[in-house]
Amino acid sequence: MSAVSRGEFDGLRGRTAEREVRIYAEALSKQFQVKKKTVTALDNVSLTVHEGEFVSLVGPSGCGKTTLLRIIAGLETPTAGTLTMQHKNPQQPLNSMVFQEHAVFPWMTVRKNIAYGLKMRHVPKVTTEKIVNEYLVKIGLTKFADSYPHQLSGGMKQRVSVARAFANDPEILLMDEPFAALDEQNKLTLQQELVRIWEETRKTVVFITHSIDEAIFLSDRIVVMTAHPGRIRSTFQVDLPRPRKIEEVRSNPYFHDLFFEIWSQLKEEVHKARELEGIEGGA
Repeated sequence: MSAVSRGEFDGLRGRTAEREVRIYAEALSKQFQVKKKTVTALDNVSLTVHEGEFVSLVGPSGCGKTTLLRIIAGLETPTAGTLTMQHKNPQQPLNSMVFQEHAVFPWMTVRKNIAYGLKMRHVPKVTTEKIVNEYLVKIGLTKFADSYPHQLSGGMKQRVSVARAFANDPEILLMDEPFAALDEQNKLTLQQELVRIWEETRKTVVFITHSIDEAIFLSDRIVVMTAHPGRIRSTFQVDLPRPRKIEEVRSNPYFHDLFFEIWSQLKEEVHKARELEGIEGGA
């Protein structure tokens, strides 16, 4: 993976002096070989994410959102383009990823799951216990600290996943539809808890969701991606005050105006995606 020059990156940081750039992707493309055919998942995607910014990606299914996140995470290599990750400690860069599935270790208690990243980094035991106890309180699972995942509901397990990611104190947090599999009540509860924890920590977050409501409530900025192959169609700044509460945000006229502005673009891409599926299905 190639990178922009140090001078170019410093110049970009200078143009955004209020916050340093943490993620700088330029003209990223990604192709896969599927049944002897070359499939382009991403095409010429450029994205900048600043320190402490919460950015959400929305787009039709199959538009390459997860592929882009996996490239940022270092789990995939782009076919073309450049990606620069700026870490405070380049010798020990630290990112965390939260997936849609309840990615908790079934053989570990809640407490040990949250402590896992800290233990891997050899954080002193006393410090680890303090951090874990703080996050048990934050996610409301103190009474379940010594329970195992099979004793928890889906929403509780996802709370553990979120707590483990934040407790590890990553510089960049990557979240791939972490609440998609939950019922509406649990989803709203976890959205509020995520906002509360993020507003305390101000981590740099890239978040994938299919929900415009969720994106508006959580984000500083929303990136709308096109139908396959994935490109960036538009970007929306979310000018809602923080701290945020779901009931206040959803009752704000600005929320509804922004929702319909995003949906007016997204629905075009959804229709294009369905047309493409019809063409490919009939091929």
